[in-house]
Formats: sequence, structure tokens, C-alpha cells
Amino acid sequence: MNLFQSAQPSLLDRAWLTIRYPYDLVRNPVDALLSIPALSFLLIPTFSSYSTSLNLLFFYLTWSTLVLSNSPLKVEVLGTLGIRVLFYLLPAIGFLTFDGLAPNLASKMKEHGEAALPTGEEQGRPKGIWWKIALMSTANVLLGVVTQAAVELLFTEVLHLRSALKISTSLPMPWGIAVDLIRGLFLREILSYVLHRYAVHHPDSPLTEYHMNWQHSISAPFAFVANYDHPLAYLVRVFLPTYLPALLFRFHLLTYYMYLTIVSLEETFAYSGYNVLPSGLILGGIARRQERHLMGEGKGNYSCLGIVDFVAGTSLGEDAVEDTTEEAENNHMQERLKGRAKRGGRKPKSRSRS
Repeated sequence: MNLFQSAQPSLLDRAWLTIRYPYDLVRNPVDALLSIPALSFLLIPTFSSYSTSLNLLFFYLTWSTLVLSNSPLKVEVLGTLGIRVLFYLLPAIGFLTFDGLAPNLASKMKEHGEAALPTGEEQGRPKGIWWKIALMSTANVLLGVVTQAAVELLFTEVLHLRSALKISTSLPMPWGIAVDLIRGLFLREILSYVLHRYAVHHPDSPLTEYHMNWQHSISAPFAFVANYDHPLAYLVRVFLPTYLPALLFRFHLLTYYMYLTIVSLEETFAYSGYNVLPSGLILGGIARRQERHLMGEGKGNYSCLGIVDFVAGTSLGEDAVEDTTEEAENNHMQERLKGRAKRGGRKPKSRSRS
């Protein structure tokens, strides 16, 4: 009998490994994304050169281990799924829960009050339809991830080409990241306008009826509405403008993660319906333009940021420049009022008697 021969796992052990496998499959890439070195790389801290270099070294080791110990497709797909869950689905669930548990407070924070509450009946839909919207939006997000995986398999396994996105142990340089993000977001702005206007709103397009009957059945948006649409309309209106820039410029996977994080947060806040946003100067104008697009039955405001709408003259209400100017003036006015309130609350200094 060989004492050093490894024992075969029992039936219970194999059953436990089978149950645990999906969790382990998702945990490793997500742990790397959420690790302190990863966050330090994304934020590029400047407190000291030593800590930055050390954080980058730790991140490089973590990232290299992740890439070398998993298949490129697994790293890309699970990382993409993790970002969509962390920066879109979970915040959307949080907003929806807040609207349902505290409707009085939420209605005061909504641009259109009670009419914008997804769990109420003010939007002209049967009560309880909100969960169907949330479910379909989640399904579309998963459809986008599956489509992205299919493109990678097409490139690598069928056409025997290099991967659609650059997946390597090397890290992208900060300047390269900035350039890719700027041109990627700019191309997404153009593609969003063209596909949104001519593919899902043109009278001759077969997708127009689907899009109008799905997303435009909602009069006031909430976060899940960003990806709520007929699956074909979703792929054309949302997925293609987001994924094609990364494909054409062949983003490094880490750059794509940052790019997708920006897009996910923009979708979450732009469709939230709240008039109190963390970056009102930019997100406030984007949110108002999305609301006008839905309430205007798709007669304008086709792009994400409003830049192409401003150039093409298809802005509804105030354009991107006017929105930004108005938001800046409002923020300046609020700061002045707060300053006056602080000064008004000060106690007068007592004068010394001679």
C-alpha cells in the first residue's frame, strides 16, 4: 500500500466542489478587481512616490497572477460581469429599494415627484410592473456580456485572430489609458446618436416599434430603465455604441474595465430620476436630457452626453452647453447662499469698553 497516494474525494466532497465551483469561478477575478492594489492603481494615489510604486507593484503581481492562472476569456467575461454588477445592477437595486421603502423622501428627491416613483401607479402602468422592468434590464445586461464573450470566441477560436481586447500581464501606461478613454467615450457619443436616431427611431426601421413599445412605455425613468428595451433594440442602442469603440481601438482589458465603469455609473445616475446627483454639473444635465427624450417621445436628445445633439440641432429643451451653464450657475448660487447663511449665523463680536 502506498502511504503517499492521495485519497480519492468522497461523493460528498465532489458534490460540495460542484456546488462551490460557480462561486470560486466568480470570486477570483472579482477579488482582484476589488483588491486594494487594484483600487490604488485605478485611483493613482499621489501621497508619496514610495506608496504609489509599492501599490503598483502589488497590483502588477495580482494582475499577472490572475491572467496567468485563468484563461483570457474567463478573465474578460467575469471581470466585465463583475463591473456591471458592482456599478450598475447593485446601485440600481439600491435606488429601487430606497424608492420602495421611503417613497415620501424619495419623491422629494425625484425631479417629477411621486410620478417618478417606479413602485407607484402614477406612471400609468399596472402596479407591480417595476419588477418586470428590472428583470428585463438585468437580462439585457447579461445578454451584452454573453455577446461580448461570443465575439471573443469568434475572433480566437473561429477566425484564429488575436483577441478582440488586449489581455496581457503588462499594464497600460496612464497616458495611454487617458487617450483611449477620451476617444472611446467620444466615439460612443457619435455611435449612440447615429444608432439611436436612425436604427430605433427612424420610421422605416423595424426596431422602432419595439423600442417605442418597450422603453418609451415608461414616462419617467428610474435606473433600470437605462437597459430596459427589446433585446434587439438593446444590442443596437446600448451594447454596440459601448463595445465597438473598445473593439476598434483594441483597449487593454484594464482600460476597458475603467471605460465600462464610467459607462455603468453614467447609466445608473442619468436614468435615476433624482435631482440630487453626486456630480450635478455633468450628471444633472445628462439626466435631464434623458428625461426629455423619454417624455418627448424620442424626438431629440439621442446621444449620451448631448454633444452631438448640440452640433446636429436635435436637442430638446436646453442643449448641453446651456445645461452645463445653468447647472454651474445653480451650484454657484447655492454656495453663495450657504456662505451667507454661515455669516448670518455668526455671533457679533463684543466690543471692549474703554
